Amino acid sequence: MMQSRFLLAGLGLLTASSAAIANDLEGVWARGDGKARVKVERCGDNFCATNIWVRPGTPLERVGDQLVMDIDPVAPTRFEGRAKDVRRGMTYSMSITLGGETMRTRGCVLGKLICKSADWASVN
Repeated sequence: MMQSRFLLAGLGLLTASSAAIANDLEGVWARGDGKARVKVERCGDNFCATNIWVRPGTPLERVGDQLVMDIDPVAPTRFEGRAKDVRRGMTYSMSITLGGETMRTRGCVLGKLICKSADWASVN
């Protein structure tokens, strides 16, 4: 009986911690190369990252492009899962690491054979 109370209390802390991390993920983020800004927000059970600004002359990216991320917290500041690029119809494995006002994303295709990372800064 006592063990189950501790387990339930621990699960409650994990849920509260996961909600706090999710709140840290939501907001406006500027990509480190200065070529894009995205707004991350809840969209149903997932998160959506939508381009809200793209530097003129940046090929292959448009304002309104959206990445739907089906991710879960796997550590205190880390999410993992899958993401779908809506316009291109591509799906990636995805990891996100938060660090205060910074975020690092990593997306991979072909069984993690080809990956690309990006650093982001919060502009909230």
